[in-house]
Amino acid sequence: MSQDTAGNYRDRIARALQASPAPYTEIRIEETSGTRVVFRGERLEAARAVLDRGGFVRCLAPGGGWGTATFNDLDQLERKVAEAFACARAIPGEAVTLAEVAPVESISRAQLGEDFRQVPLREKVDLVRGLNAIMLETDPSVKSTRAIYQDRMQTVYYGNSQGTWIVEERPLIDLYAIAEAVRGDDVQMGSEARTSANRGFEVCRGQEAMARTAAQRAREQLDAKPVKGGCYPVVINPSLAGVFVHEAFGHLSEADFVAENADAQAAMRMGRRFGRPILNIADSGVADPEGDLPGTHAFDDEGVPMKRTQLVHDGVLVGRLHSRETAGRLKEEPTGNARAQDYNHSPLVRMRNTFIEAGETSFDDMISDIELGVYALKSRGGQTCLGTFSFSSAYAYMIRKGKIAEPVRDVVLAGNLFETLQNVSAVGDDFAWDNAGRCGKEGQSMPVGMGSPHVRIENVVIGGEA
Repeated sequence: MSQDTAGNYRDRIARALQASPAPYTEIRIEETSGTRVVFRGERLEAARAVLDRGGFVRCLAPGGGWGTATFNDLDQLERKVAEAFACARAIPGEAVTLAEVAPVESISRAQLGEDFRQVPLREKVDLVRGLNAIMLETDPSVKSTRAIYQDRMQTVYYGNSQGTWIVEERPLIDLYAIAEAVRGDDVQMGSEARTSANRGFEVCRGQEAMARTAAQRAREQLDAKPVKGGCYPVVINPSLAGVFVHEAFGHLSEADFVAENADAQAAMRMGRRFGRPILNIADSGVADPEGDLPGTHAFDDEGVPMKRTQLVHDGVLVGRLHSRETAGRLKEEPTGNARAQDYNHSPLVRMRNTFIEAGETSFDDMISDIELGVYALKSRGGQTCLGTFSFSSAYAYMIRKGKIAEPVRDVVLAGNLFETLQNVSAVGDDFAWDNAGRCGKEGQSMPVGMGSPHVRIENVVIGGEA
């Protein structure tokens, strides 16, 4: 990002905003560069670099709704503003009210250790080849592997008709190791992943243990027996607990869903008790101690400063996540949660880094009095629908007489969210982030962080009805 480029974009955006007939207009220009390397088995499947530039215009018509337009040619900017305004005027409906936000001017440059843009593509290929070889060499039962590296530097230039001007560099790195172990007709998978924002290529070095763990998990699952269905006390590790709070609770906290759904409004009323006083849940877009959570930026895609938002305090619902529009509709404060995948999309209310706060119970104390239970780790997918959920753990173990016992598989946790949160009986003192994640919503996929300590839940249905 050069000063000349930022100045040129600012001048172009300022002229287009001044010419806009809409009472409110915002313009976002993005420049994106990146690389992607994929090994499948011993074969290099992809090694490519990408460059992209484009823009997004959104206008609000008097007494109407949003109109949008996208473009790749900057010379079309003023024409695209006119098109967006015409679209906004053509949309009948309830007038949109935006919550007030003070205009800001900010330039945020990424502070990378080892700038991945300066690392030769061949070096990235060698790194991924090495991870792939480790998976194939770790155990003879591993027959299929995939190792993936991808990086992206997205520079966002944002201006609106209320005087905000923001330039922000948003770096992102993904690293995946996926192994499949085979025994006869039985195929089991192990995977490890890391997503880092605001960090350099150094986070990808020294990750050999990640590849070995993926292969070992796949091999271990071949020996694991299917879990016996029943109702158990369950301890979930920080990774799975983070996914659980994101999927089952976080989406219900997104105010666009709440504002448009009467059932959600009733279920997510402020002051409702969701759990015991040990339960505290928050969502944050501000820098964490590690500095690399993928949901962390200085501003969202409406120019609102990101901050930490408390959702549940001592078991009681106290907050939710907003765009300027939903905050205006519900007469609450904007939280900096309007995020867009890229310049082809409008901002939606999206989580950033969602987490259960640390409690006071050690892991040993959490399992010590469990005669028969399940210890479930990581997520292999799931689904939610308002108050119900179903999640599959990536791997799991039985708990017998207070000790971790044999591995089991096919562990599916299902239940009602509101009952399950009431059944959280212990929250660990061992908080950890799981910063590898993507969240899909309305066709957009966004990097997000998730975190939690270990959590114990009573009376969880596993693998079917008890």
